[in-house]
Amino acid sequence: MRPATNIITVLNGQLWKQMMVAGAQALEQRKHEVDALNVFPVPDGDTGTNMFLTIQSAARDSEKSGNSLSEVSAAASMGSLMGARGNSGVILSQLLRGIAKGFEGLQAANPGQVAQALQAGVDTAYKAVMKPVEGTILTVSRETARGALTRSKGGGSLLETLQEAQRKGQESLAKTPDLLPVLKQAGVVDAGGQGFLIILGGWIAALTGEAIKVDTLVEQGTGLTSRVQKSSENKQDFMRIENLDYPYCTEFLVKGTDLRLEQMRQDLKNRGDSLLVVGTPEVVKIHVHVKNPGKILDYALQWGSLHEVQIHNMLEQNESMAHALKAESSDQIEDKINNKAEDKPLQEYGVVAVAMGQGIADVFKSLGADEVVYGGQTMNPSTEDLAEAVRKVQARHIYILPNNGNVIMAAHQVKDIVQDREVYVIASKSIPQGISALLNYNTEAEVKDNIINMERALGLVRSGEVTYSVRDSQYGTMDISTGDILGLVEDVIVTSGQTLLEVAQSTLEKMEWQTHDLVTIFYGEETKEEEVERLKNWLGQENPSVEVEVHPGRQPLYYYIFGVE
Repeated sequence: MRPATNIITVLNGQLWKQMMVAGAQALEQRKHEVDALNVFPVPDGDTGTNMFLTIQSAARDSEKSGNSLSEVSAAASMGSLMGARGNSGVILSQLLRGIAKGFEGLQAANPGQVAQALQAGVDTAYKAVMKPVEGTILTVSRETARGALTRSKGGGSLLETLQEAQRKGQESLAKTPDLLPVLKQAGVVDAGGQGFLIILGGWIAALTGEAIKVDTLVEQGTGLTSRVQKSSENKQDFMRIENLDYPYCTEFLVKGTDLRLEQMRQDLKNRGDSLLVVGTPEVVKIHVHVKNPGKILDYALQWGSLHEVQIHNMLEQNESMAHALKAESSDQIEDKINNKAEDKPLQEYGVVAVAMGQGIADVFKSLGADEVVYGGQTMNPSTEDLAEAVRKVQARHIYILPNNGNVIMAAHQVKDIVQDREVYVIASKSIPQGISALLNYNTEAEVKDNIINMERALGLVRSGEVTYSVRDSQYGTMDISTGDILGLVEDVIVTSGQTLLEVAQSTLEKMEWQTHDLVTIFYGEETKEEEVERLKNWLGQENPSVEVEVHPGRQPLYYYIFGVE
């Protein structure tokens, strides 16, 4: 039986585990409510889902950790880093990262130390954002920390400290529309701030024993991008093992004191591939593909004790998948294996791109992208998804094209995870921008020249989209009803209407397509080909001198994606 809350005087590791799980469960119950706070009525409101998947990853890793508060918070931080999705998820992971710094070296924390850790989380999150915007999760988390510090200095208990933090946070959340006019116009509060307060409410519930039953976090069928990616790619890409000379995927934790991550990376970098060494001086996670797992484990024992050792034979997994794919002949499968078995020298440069829709992915592949991570609106890939794609690319220098404004922050976090490659993020916010950047990528150029050329290329193209409204809304001077067709230019709603052709034409006009040389059209999985032909014919009649390229993007939710350049 849980002791009465009035005698819980400190936060220890076991209680922090319970609080992390309760926070995840609380947000799971209300994630769709947070999703609905999207200021745009377009079908990409995924803040709640992204934050839930991030905190779920943190909770899962915390449950597997040691018992001290320092160990548990470090594991939660690492889990949130790997699982972070979308800008809101990345900021949440930075909050947890700062909290872990605040708890570093502690077996348990008193209310004052908890409040200071919350403040450390806020400081870390603000530093992670290049241009912090007030009226967001940053503002709300800052005010919760202030509330916690004030109450703890006044002698408040652990519960009272967090309750005051919650109260101040709710006051701050209510004021977010006054700080961000776009929130006021949409009639909503900030989604990220709301998500954070729901998690905080879960933490309080774990202290009181009310509202949420704190059990082991169960894997949820939430449509993780990595799962979607694997299921959609299995048929054609299941042979993607980087080097069949290293068939054993070996993953484990090392626990000890004064663990030196950089030395461990240097010692292991030539013993296999896909090396990952991340963690703290007390807990380090190692992932590597090797010939002999025993030698790696013997090496790790020199540093400390081993935990959660997992070894997978990737060749055996591949063969099992191959047998399941009866649609392909044995000769085709054998050819794939033989092609992958050929040793490939390490390239100088490689590219990872994010794309939604198989057709768009095919275009990126044809233009030279080495790996494509499937994701975009409503399905932002996690930092771990992006890191795994980077590790698959056999190159020293790797450029990431996020192709979505909500993926850029997660892409930047890959630099903290993948230590054996140089990773550069080209901040593309749309598919057309990503394609423009890739067209200006030169495998013979120096890194700095490629970065300059690719970033310059982002401004050479205008991006537009046609989708539909998911709710009634007032946007600027437009009255928008559920189901209306919407046209966006550079992520701003510029037109709405009842017919697809009408809105597509209006969107292109807003993009001033006739003053450009090329119009590129990607049509979605729900767009009928006769609709595409009508639009293409209209373009040809209006201005036959402008070249038009049409591709079946097969993207969900968006009828069209336009690029004009």
